[in-house]
Order: sequence, then C-alpha cells, then structure tokens
Amino acid sequence: MERGKKRRREEEEIEAENRDANHSLSLEQNLSFSDTNVALRMMRAQFPQIDKVAIQPFILQSQLYSSVKDRTQVDRELESLRRDKVVRIFKLNTGQDDHGIMFLEDYLKQLEHVVKRMEEKKQGDVDVFKWFKGHVIESKLEPSIEHEELVAIFMCISVCMFVSIIHGLSLLQYALLSLGGRVKDGHISLLINAGLLTRQLIDPNMYWFAIPNIGSVLKGLSQCCTYSVLILLGLQGRKELLSLLNRRRYKEMMLAPLEKMRLRLSPLDIRFHLRDLIGSGHLKTAHTPSGIVVQVSKD
Repeated sequence: MERGKKRRREEEEIEAENRDANHSLSLEQNLSFSDTNVALRMMRAQFPQIDKVAIQPFILQSQLYSSVKDRTQVDRELESLRRDKVVRIFKLNTGQDDHGIMFLEDYLKQLEHVVKRMEEKKQGDVDVFKWFKGHVIESKLEPSIEHEELVAIFMCISVCMFVSIIHGLSLLQYALLSLGGRVKDGHISLLINAGLLTRQLIDPNMYWFAIPNIGSVLKGLSQCCTYSVLILLGLQGRKELLSLLNRRRYKEMMLAPLEKMRLRLSPLDIRFHLRDLIGSGHLKTAHTPSGIVVQVSKD
C-alpha cells in the first residue's frame, strides 16, 4: 500500500516537473510540431494560470494551425481524437468562427466542479448533471445537439431503466437515474444556466455544448470588428496585441522580446494570443539570422 502511494506521488511530481518545464519553454523553441496530439498536449501544459476563474485548459483550433502547418492533417487528426473521445470540440461564443478544444478528462473535471457548486448552493436537481455526464456526453460527440435529440436521450433512458427494473434494479436506483419520463424545460434551463449548453441564435431548437466559466475568459479573445461587439466584449486580447504591433514602424517585432510582454486587458497570456493570431492568419512569422520575427499580415 505504502509502495503504491509512493509511486503515485513520484509520478505526480514528475508530471508537475514536466508541466513546469513545458511552461518555461519559449514560443520560439516550440512554435511548430509535426503531430496534432503532441501540439495539443504542449499547449495544454502551457495554458496560463487565470486568477479567480475555475477553468480547465483549452486550446483554440486556430492555435493548432499555427503549430502544425498542414491544416488538412490537423483536421483529420483532430477528428480522430474526437471520435476516440480523447477531446471535445466546442463552438465558442465570441461572435466569430472560433472553436475551442478541451481534453475530455479536463472537461469532466470542469463538469464536476459545476455539480459541486450546485450541490453547495442547493440549486436545482443535480441528478440532471449526472444524466448529462453519463448519457449525453458519452453518446453525443458533435459540438451541437437538437432539442428533440436531447429529449429523445431522456426518453431512451426511461425505457432502459424500465427494462432494468424488470431485471432487478432497485426502485431507489431507478428514481435517481430515470429523468427520462419527466423531462422538463427546467432541466434544460438548468444545464444552460450552469454553462453546459448555449442556445443557438439562428436556430432556437439547437444547442451548442459549452464550457462552464469560460465567459470571462472569452472576453480576452475579442477582436472587435463592430461597435456593438466592441461594447459587449471590450478592447481586449487579440485587438490589444494587433494594436501593439500596428503602432510599430514596420508593424513587426522579434518574437523573443514580444512573448515576454504582458497584455493589460486580457486574462490570457500573450503566448496564447500569438499562437491564435498566427494560426488565423492575422499575424505571420519570418525566420531571420537574429531569430523569428512576428509581422502583421497585410492582406
């Protein structure tokens, strides 16, 4: 028993050391990768610590495009990881075509944090979260789900529980698990309020799966193209970095000093935004004898 505990402790210490080592590597040292999974794990290890926000590491799809040059390879390998339930992909509510990626194990930790918070506050029926985790997340791997499909999963569970009762499932277990026969809008509203689902604006019968607590972090991604979006999300993140480079004479800067700078208006670090803007094509890099130069794209 003591030996097992010691081994686990040693493994945790090694993992922590690797995480610290990965985080200390400069962007210039690890800008490019040949494998999507390796890139994801490196970016996960380098995800910035954010004060006062309980959020597990997430990666933007655009960041992968900055690190693995073959976009077709990224899309193919990402789809394989999604099907294998290694990661989940989320449509982010930034007003733009942004997709976030989170390792499934991290997403489940995020979900458990939500359940714990709801239990402490005694808000709503927490059994709906157990159902969501055990049945919806397990069976629905796409970024979105229709209202009718959500209800259908409820109903399917109800039938399965009925069959299980016949085969000896206790009435208590049935009562805890079978939300299916009495699904209400309140259950879905609870998932929405917890940040696990968001209703699509163009189709109210369709929901996006979402990452709880990500709202305040997304403000840091704002690129703000219209006045209304500008008021909603503020001059943060992407816009601040682009503005910084646009003010320079040649709209460029060496990567090494640039990545050491701090952004005033974003909870995310500058390395996070650099990968994003390079992958989305707003910034580009050039190799010189002195190192990598980051430039604002002209087109």
